[in-house]
Formats: sequence, C-alpha cells, structure tokens
Amino acid sequence: MPATDHLVIFDTTLRDGEQSPGATMTKAEKLRIAKVLEKLRVDVIEAGFAIASQGDFEAVKGIAESIKGSTVCSLARALDKDIDRAAEAIRPAERGRIHTFIATSPIHMKHKLQMQPDEVVEQAVRSVRRARSHVDDVEFSCEDAGRSELDFLCRIIEAAIDAGATTINIPDTVGYAIPEQFGETIRQLLNRIPNADKAVFSVHCHNDLGLAVANSLAAVSSGARQVECTINGLGERAGNASLEELVMAVRTRQDLYTIDTRIDTKHIVPASRLVSTITGFPVQPNKAIVGANAFAHESGIHQDGVLKHRETYEIMRAEDVGWHTNSLVLGKHSGRNAFRSRLLELGIQFETETELNEAFTRFKALADLKHEIFDEDLQAIASHTRQEEDGRYGLVTMQVCSETGVVPRALLTLLMDGKEHKVEAEGSGPVDATFKAIESLVDSGCNLQLYSVNNITSGTDAQGEVTVRLERGGRIVNGVGADTDIIIASAKAYIEALNLISRGGVRQHPQGADV
Repeated sequence: MPATDHLVIFDTTLRDGEQSPGATMTKAEKLRIAKVLEKLRVDVIEAGFAIASQGDFEAVKGIAESIKGSTVCSLARALDKDIDRAAEAIRPAERGRIHTFIATSPIHMKHKLQMQPDEVVEQAVRSVRRARSHVDDVEFSCEDAGRSELDFLCRIIEAAIDAGATTINIPDTVGYAIPEQFGETIRQLLNRIPNADKAVFSVHCHNDLGLAVANSLAAVSSGARQVECTINGLGERAGNASLEELVMAVRTRQDLYTIDTRIDTKHIVPASRLVSTITGFPVQPNKAIVGANAFAHESGIHQDGVLKHRETYEIMRAEDVGWHTNSLVLGKHSGRNAFRSRLLELGIQFETETELNEAFTRFKALADLKHEIFDEDLQAIASHTRQEEDGRYGLVTMQVCSETGVVPRALLTLLMDGKEHKVEAEGSGPVDATFKAIESLVDSGCNLQLYSVNNITSGTDAQGEVTVRLERGGRIVNGVGADTDIIIASAKAYIEALNLISRGGVRQHPQGADV
C-alpha cells in the first residue's frame, strides 16, 4: 500500500452515527462536533450524505467551509447524481473526499440491487471515474464485504483502483465478522490484488456481535491503514467501532502495533460528552475510556495498589484522554468574558450575541442553584440554548402537585405558534401528568418510545438530563432537556421532541435507498 506514517482515523459520527434512531443533528450541532473532531486531529471527517436531504447538503457544505485541519468527506451511492451532489457539497473544503459505495455480497446484489456481478463491477468503475473527475481523493466501499465472496472482492477492488480509487474500504456492514476471519480477509486482499499497493485499505466495522473494535484491530494487524469509527461507538443498530477504544488500544499496545494515530487524546472525553449531550445518547458508566467508572477504583486492594503505584491497576492515565477535575472558578459573580472564554476552551462558540446572552442568563440562573458549575453543565446550557430556538412549542410556566394519597396533577402554560395556552392533566406520576397535559393541547399522535433520566454531574444539586424519544409515522426523534428540577427537564425534553417532529422531513437512509 502507499506509505502511511500513521493509522488514518476516519470519523463517521456525523454520517453513520447520525443513522442511530433519534440521533439526527442540526447543521449547527454537526458543525460543533466537527470542530471538536478537528481538535482531536481526526484525519477524515465524514460530514454526511449530501444527497439525502437539503439539510444534509447544507451541513456537509458548512463543515467543508469551516474545517481546515481535516479532510471533509461526503458519502455517495454509485450514482452520478449522488456523486455530483457530494462534489458540490465538499467543493469549499481545503481537502475534500468523495466516498462512494455499492453492495458486493451475493444476498445484496440479488435482493437489493437486483444486478448481476458484471453489472456491479461496471457501475463501481463508472462511479469511481466520475468521482475522480471532481476530486483526487476517492474512497470506494464494498458494502457488506463481510459476507462477500473473496474472489469477487478481489475483482471489483482491482477494477476500482484502476479507475482511480485511492482508498478501498472493507465494511463489515452487518457486524457478521469474527476477528481471526476478518483479519485473514484483509491479508488475502492485500496479497492477491495486483495493484493493492496503489490504495490505502480501510475497514468499517459494525458492532452487532460486540466485535467491531476487535475486528478493526485484527484488520490493522493484517495491514489495514485506515479505520472508520465513531465517537462513543454511535451508529445504527448496535453501533460502530468506537474511536476512543481503537485509538487507545493502538496507543497503549505499541508493543504489538507498529503504527500509531495522530489523535490528540486529551480531547477524547470532551468529544464524548459533546456527542452524548447533542444526540441524547448517554454514555454507560462502565464504557471503556469515556465512561464515568473507567478510571474509578472501589476495591480496597485496587485502591491500595493505585495509591502505591498507579500502573498496578491502570494501563492508561486518565488525564491523557481528557479526564480532569473540572470544577470551575466561574460562579454567579463571574462576568460575561470569563463565561465566553471558558466556552471557547470547550469548543463552544455562538453564532450571534443574542445566543451568547441567552446562554449567559441560563448560566447565572444555574449558578444561583448550584454551588459548583462543571464543564458538562456548560455544554448542556449551550446545547439547550440552541435547541429552543424557532420551535413551534415552548414552556412558559409549570406547576406540579405530587403528594402522598393524592393523584398527581400538572398545570402548565405553553406556547403554541406564539400564543399562550393553559393546560392541566392528572397522571400516575408527575411526569405522566406533565406529558398528558402537553398532549391535551398538542394532540401529536406520537408514540413515546423512551424516557431516560441521567445526572449531568454528581451531587443532589446536579442538573438532570432527560431524553424523550418519540415516533410518528416511522420518524423517530430524540428530545433532550436539562434542569435541576427533573420534572421541568422532562417537560423541556418532550417539547423539544415535539418541535423536531413538527419540523418534518425524513432523512433518506443511504443503505435503504434503491441503487
């Protein structure tokens, strides 16, 4: 393969990660995450699927205009219209890539594409050539390569490289592979394809069997030099290979891996928190690297060992991946400039002074309620400041009665299309009463699929972050609300989800589209 001085990290949080049900992000949210990925020194940011919607196109274009330190990539099916749209979206980028794909497994070619193998090869070659007419950096993916026949993979990849593909991606699209087998597949491809030295070989593993990271590492050991992954392992179904786990596995075990990444690991935890806050997908406490318990020791034996010599039970330093004691000096007497400076350190920048003023007002209100303000609190403030803009619905006031022996009742004043309405309802609990009161006005027709509560920080005065997942007509959205009062946070989350539903527009799924 072409010489690479490091393992290329291709982050697809903004594309494949967004395909998680309810994880759809706004353009502004995508840009915030892209800027953090740039700080991480991610090599390639897959910003979206440009032809999927106008919103996706605008997001990819906006990221291409703003990101300078990473290559900006757009996904495209092996269709002229997809490739041309992707090229248009990434045109402003200093370094742009088109990532085109077509299915190569017998089951996909027969049932999804309804094409013969010769036709698939012909279309792959045509799409790569068209992409090369726009950019020099073209990636070609064999969708469902994990279930594809090796001889056919060799044939289509050789043709794609001859047509101009500079990166060849071998995705385990359905998470079917086993590490030993997947590593051997990569080794065979590199050995058998005559022009394999003219492209960088990449892998993209899904986590359906919990083996995405293991499969990716097996591929690296066999010669793959690009790994496609997401922050927190976000992705459709069981998710993708986790960026933080891959990077730290390679970094920690340099005795086994002859190559390292360029990732600035101290930004890993902040990136994880930002993605979790924006998508509403909480990180489980025992998640490797970024979970709250990742560097916690409760066992007395472990505590004693760590105190005597850290490496007795810790193979990584917590501070190397971004963990630190982050209590802020900021408080209710802090000024706007100090607040703005800390937000900039966290990679948060508002587009308008009005947004900053609103966030500062929220910060002051929170500082009156909490003794300590944490970075997570600021990230939540920033996210929810943006989320409440331009919504059809809004919360003005609420009063909830929850008393032993009395049926809980909620009385709310809501905004709907700029007008105030008073609503009330009873329920089995204060949250149930609140949601029923909202629905008495809205009558959304939505199904509640998830109600989840997580504390943003520790302590009884911590903000609670509530995630509400609603479904209507096959469209799934996540609403997230934060407040020191869980009932208020619940109302905010439900209203945000309703606002997302009301905006309409279903994002096209690239793997579900007809080619």
